[in-house]
Amino acid sequence: MYRQGDVLLVPIGAGTAEGEPPAEAEGLPTRPRDGRGRMVLALGEVTGHAHAVLGPGALRGGSRPEDAAVLHLPEGGRLVHEEHRTISLPRGWYRVIRQREYVPGAVRIVAD
Repeated sequence: MYRQGDVLLVPIGAGTAEGEPPAEAEGLPTRPRDGRGRMVLALGEVTGHAHAVLGPGALRGGSRPEDAAVLHLPEGGRLVHEEHRTISLPRGWYRVIRQREYVPGAVRIVAD
């Protein structure tokens, strides 16, 4: 597992053929890269900073922060953020999990 701030990446797909998507990635649309060519996992609502992945691959999932997301890195990549240490990621498939917090009456995605 790899954590950077409020983003957690959990390796998935053990037992699938090399490069074959795990079942939970099936049917998820590919998210576009941002203007700088990054796969943005979480955009800071307050600071404008982003948890983003650099390298070849694809991010699949809905466009809302609470939507399921799956990351594919066929050659590995780097998880970057302006206020955190860069994390090198080995090739593979990852479930992207956003940290949540409880506020009276609701559970919400943590705002950066």
